[in-house]
Amino acid sequence: MQTHVKVVAVLNIVLGCLGLLGALVVLLVFGGTAGIVSSQEGVAPEAGVAAGIVGLVGGAIFLVVLVMSLPCLIGGLGLLKYREWARILVIVLSVFNLLNIPIGTVIGVYGLWVLLSRQTQPLFAPKPAAQT
Repeated sequence: MQTHVKVVAVLNIVLGCLGLLGALVVLLVFGGTAGIVSSQEGVAPEAGVAAGIVGLVGGAIFLVVLVMSLPCLIGGLGLLKYREWARILVIVLSVFNLLNIPIGTVIGVYGLWVLLSRQTQPLFAPKPAAQT
């Protein structure tokens, strides 16, 4: 099951990184659009208001995607170190991923199967302190 845990960890890291990349693309596209719209202020007086709205919407989308992607990245990194908090976090994220049809659903089902398995739980048990 160690291999399965590592696969779930890597899948969550990749999913988190893709989400962060998507968030940056949204920020660049909406920021660029807001800049272009604001440059038209001499032609259309309401361009300043439109640029502000475009910038606000882009910033909001960026924050939502960022807040949803960072836990995947953090949980995946924690799973690689077999941390119990990461196991719980990725179980919760896997439930949310079930709504992301079709890829997220596959990742969510696989993550739940691996992390809720009885064979996986001992991997996350606290290790006894080394005696010197």
